[in-house]
Amino acid sequence: MQEYDVVIIGAGHNGLVCAAYLLKAGYSVLLLEKRPVPGGAATTEECIPDQAPGFKFNLCAIDHEFIHLGPVVEELELTKYGLEYLECDPVVFCPHPDGKYFLAHKSIEKTCTEIARYNERDARKYAEFTDYWQRAINAMIPMFNAPPKSVVDIFGNYNIQKLKDLFSVVGSPNKSLDFVRTMLNSAEDILNEWFDEEFLKAPLSRLASELGAPPSQKNLAIGVMMMAMRHNPGMARPRGGTGALVQALVNLVTSKGGVILTDQHVEKVLIDDAKAVGVRVAGGQEYRAKYGVISNIDAQRLFLQMTEKSDIDAVDSELWERLERRIVNNNETILKIDLALDEPLHFPYHEHKDEYLIGSILIADSMNHVEQAHSKCTLGEIPDSDPSMYVVMPSALDPSLAPPGKHTVWIEFFAPYQIAGAEGTGLKGTGWTDELKNQVADRVVDKLATYSPNLKTSIIARRVESPAELGERLGAYKGNYYHIDMTMDQMVFFRPLPELANYKTPIDNLFLTGAGTHPGGSISGMPGRNCARVFLQTKHPISQTLKDAGNSLKSTVGSVFGIS
Repeated sequence: MQEYDVVIIGAGHNGLVCAAYLLKAGYSVLLLEKRPVPGGAATTEECIPDQAPGFKFNLCAIDHEFIHLGPVVEELELTKYGLEYLECDPVVFCPHPDGKYFLAHKSIEKTCTEIARYNERDARKYAEFTDYWQRAINAMIPMFNAPPKSVVDIFGNYNIQKLKDLFSVVGSPNKSLDFVRTMLNSAEDILNEWFDEEFLKAPLSRLASELGAPPSQKNLAIGVMMMAMRHNPGMARPRGGTGALVQALVNLVTSKGGVILTDQHVEKVLIDDAKAVGVRVAGGQEYRAKYGVISNIDAQRLFLQMTEKSDIDAVDSELWERLERRIVNNNETILKIDLALDEPLHFPYHEHKDEYLIGSILIADSMNHVEQAHSKCTLGEIPDSDPSMYVVMPSALDPSLAPPGKHTVWIEFFAPYQIAGAEGTGLKGTGWTDELKNQVADRVVDKLATYSPNLKTSIIARRVESPAELGERLGAYKGNYYHIDMTMDQMVFFRPLPELANYKTPIDNLFLTGAGTHPGGSISGMPGRNCARVFLQTKHPISQTLKDAGNSLKSTVGSVFGIS
C-alpha cells in the first residue's frame, strides 16, 4: 500500500494547481486521474487521428479570461514550465442577420468606434457600461482570489485602486442599493436598460449566458460582466491549446516530485473514525493519505457515490439529503462539435476580414434567439430549429493546432442533458444516440453556413460529442461542466453548500476544490489555489495565519506608499 501526504482525486487544472502549491510547501502529493490523460475539461487532443491527423482540438475549455484575474500563472512561474499565452484581438465577432455586426477589440475605444457606425448613443453607453463593470470586477477580484470565509485573505488582496473601485460601486447608500438591484436583475433587463441595438445586445447576452442560464433569469445579471473582462485583463489562449496550460502544470508538479497516475478511477474515499485516510480505485488498489484527501470532482459525486452514508451521517445527519436535494442543476449542458477544415471560415455578407476569426465568433441573432437556446434546455427540448452557438477557429491565432493551411473549428451548442420524453433510452437513459447527436450537429453546421457559406465544402472531418458523452468523459454530474449551476444562490458562501463553502468538509482531512467550489467554473486555477491555502491554514494554523497577515500588511502598505 502506497502512502502520500496528500491524495488528490482528479488531475484537472484546479487539482494540478492545488498540488503545485502543496508541493512547494513541502508535502508529497499523488493525483489520480480516471482518463488516460490529465487535464479534465482543459485538454487539447488529436481526437480524429484517422481522418484528420495533425489536427489538435480543445475538447472543452478554450478562451481564458479568469486566470488573468489572479496570480496563479505568476506565483507558480508557469512560463518557466512551457506556458506561453497568445492574446486575442479582436475578441468577439458576431454577425447579425441584417448585415450589421458586432466587432469587439481589446481596446474599448476601437470597439466603440465599431458600434458608432450603427448607433452613436449605444457607443457612448458601451464605454460607460464597460467602465462600470470593470470597476465592479476589480472590486470583486480580492474575493475571487481568497477562501470565501477568510477575512485576512480577502483584506490582503485589496490595494488602493481596488478599494477605490469598491467604493465607486458601493460607496454610498444609493450606489449600494443600485448595485444590489442590478445583481437581483437579469442580463436581459440590464442590457435593455443600457442599449437600443439588437446587434449589440445579442452577443452580450450570449456571453452573459455562458454562466449557464437564459438571459431572462433574475438574480444573474452579473453575467453581463463577461464582455468587460475581454477588454481588461483581456482574453488569451495558450500556444498549443488549453492543454498547454495543463502540460505546464504537469511539468511543474512532476519537477517538484509530485506523482500523477492516469487511468485511475477512484471508487471510494476511505474514512476511519470520521477522518479521510485514503482512497480506493477500480481494481482494488488503495492509496493512503497521511494529511488529506482533496477532491477535484463535484460534491454530489464525492459524497453520494464515493462515501458510505453512515460515515456522513455520523458527522452531519442532514448533509446527505441536502446534497441530494439542495444543489440545483438546470439540465443545461453542451453538445460539442469539432471540425477539421481545408480552408478558413469566410463571412462574405459582413465585410469579411481575417481578423474576425481571431476571437470568439458568436451566432446570436437576437436576445430572444439566445433565450430560446437556454430556456428550451431546461424543459428538455433541443434548441436546434434555429441554433445559437459559440464558435472559435483557434488555428487562426495559433497555426500549430493544424497542418499548414488547414484549420480547426470549435463549436459549443447548448443542449439538454436529459431529453424530455426520451427517458430510459440512449446513453445513460438520457435519450442521446449517435444518430440524434449527428442530426443536431447537421443543423448547427447548416446555421453557421448561412453566415460562412464555404464551411460545408471545406470540412475534412467532424467529431460530435453529445451531452451524455461529455458527462461520461469528464465524469461531470448530469453533464454539467461547471459541476453545479453558476447561479447566485450557489456562489461564494453557498457553493456548493454553506457548510462546504470554505473547501473543508465535516469529514476531517477531506477537502474540496474544482469548479463546484468558489469562485466557480472556468479556467482560473482559483479554486485550486484557495483550497491549498485552506489546507495549509488547517495544518499550520498559527504560522500560516501570521504569514497571511504579514502578506496582507505588506500589500496594504505597498499600495499606500508605492512599495513593491
